Amino acid sequence: MRIGLITATYLPSRNGVATSTALFARGLRALGHEVRIFAPRHPQMPPHEEGVYRLNSSFAGARALGAPADYPVMLAPGPLLTARLPLRDLDVLHTMHPFLAGGLALKWSRLSGAPVVYTAHTQYDQYLHYTPMPHTVGRAMLRPHVSAFARRVDAVLAPGRAMVEMLSEYGYDGEVELFPNPVDLAAFHAADGRAFRAEYHIAPDAPLVMYLGRLAPEKNLDTMIQAFDRARASRPELRLLVVGDGPSAAGAAARAPEGVTFTGPLPYARVPEALAAADAFLTASTSEVLPMSMIEALAAGAPLVAARSPAALDLIHEGENGTVRDPTADALADGLLYALHPDHVAALQNGARASAAQYDLNVRARALAGVYERVRARGPRKASGPSRRSGQG
Repeated sequence: MRIGLITATYLPSRNGVATSTALFARGLRALGHEVRIFAPRHPQMPPHEEGVYRLNSSFAGARALGAPADYPVMLAPGPLLTARLPLRDLDVLHTMHPFLAGGLALKWSRLSGAPVVYTAHTQYDQYLHYTPMPHTVGRAMLRPHVSAFARRVDAVLAPGRAMVEMLSEYGYDGEVELFPNPVDLAAFHAADGRAFRAEYHIAPDAPLVMYLGRLAPEKNLDTMIQAFDRARASRPELRLLVVGDGPSAAGAAARAPEGVTFTGPLPYARVPEALAAADAFLTASTSEVLPMSMIEALAAGAPLVAARSPAALDLIHEGENGTVRDPTADALADGLLYALHPDHVAALQNGARASAAQYDLNVRARALAGVYERVRARGPRKASGPSRRSGQG
């Protein structure tokens, strides 16, 4: 198949959508498919990227919309650029976004006759505080737009139950297929965290807790750090590494107690060794969909200690690969002490690795190719039908 992936964020931007898009492209190419990625220009992009077609973008627009610093906003291509893009022979289009990128997918579908697949990645209500408009106005504009877009495409995918529920709340009553993001398990199974520990002066036998991800208000960093500090009162040898960057980084680092180190952002190539260094992964966020970092932590053998959320309930089998707790410092501290207890930690780490097998890149890429074959067989533009929900693909 000739597959067009249209995304509003792509490497070298560091976020789950950019990473999962790149992984799916690699997995689909390994299966023999031709993948063309249409993504915004980025100042740090490589001089040559095979199969990647960059569209104009604006960092000023990103700041106005409250997007992360490394998330340039895609601009609509004009007719001259569009005419130069390889669009007309595509067999399927897949977009990760219901706004400009999604609009381009629908427009380009008319050129090629290819069906459109949409993966709903983001709980947009959780991010309206970044935009320069009242929350109620944002919701009133956002919800009908997303649901209307979902009705216009040929298949809707969601990485976790949180997104299925969100689409229903937004007014979309069509089919949604649960479709988790992939992880390159081989990279995580081969990773060794000893050098990473040494880099941050952490003893080989010190119990190491890690958070890896965006450092932003919706991640509840203060609650997470308070939970670690309370657990450390019982086990003074505990250490916490906070890996990542974002608008809350400076404030959280300034308030952090003893035992907490902020590493700053890491290149994605170093994520496996970072997570391999950890004995447990801690998060207090309740806004996650099915975050790549939590799946990657499982792949590295780091059990999850997570605040109760749809994503945590999707990923965690209680007492097997982690534990779900109430989103309070005391509850999460108790969960952390449970996960790191000598009687539990080895079994939880083994359970974490075993539970990650379902997210293997080869497995997910084959499943995605199957989705594409099904929508191609049906032809473009599905008819509206009764509400139904299918299981994980």
